Amino acid sequence: MPSARRRPIASHRFGGLIPWPRPASGTSSDPGISFYTTQLAFLLDMRPDPTFAILSRGDLQLFLSATTGPGGGSRTLPDGRRPEPGGWNRIVLIVDDLDQEVERLRQAGVTMRSDVITGVGGKQVLLDDPSGNAVELFEYGR
Repeated sequence: MPSARRRPIASHRFGGLIPWPRPASGTSSDPGISFYTTQLAFLLDMRPDPTFAILSRGDLQLFLSATTGPGGGSRTLPDGRRPEPGGWNRIVLIVDDLDQEVERLRQAGVTMRSDVITGVGGKQVLLDDPSGNAVELFEYGR
């Protein structure tokens, strides 16, 4: 799945925080980690607590933080807002063959928010991770 095209120029890692519900007590693996490692080719780099994990895919680091528990990602903000899964902010993963990836993910039962959309720069599809966070797969136009 990872694409060799359009590698980031920066020497630092890019990252994002994805909120996900806290796994049930006694759960040995959670659906978020399983989804990103199995379906989207991320690697599990660190999991110091059941409420927090760091995954990577190339130069992208993804922080999964539970919306409840001791971690900073679960804290109420000064204006009273709390982190929650969902919304439209998303990470974008570049793929070489979008149609093939969409077919593979549909066969795996992944929920798609859209069909393949062709725009001026290429093709994209939006899908949901197990917590309802949006992930975009993008294929550059030829």
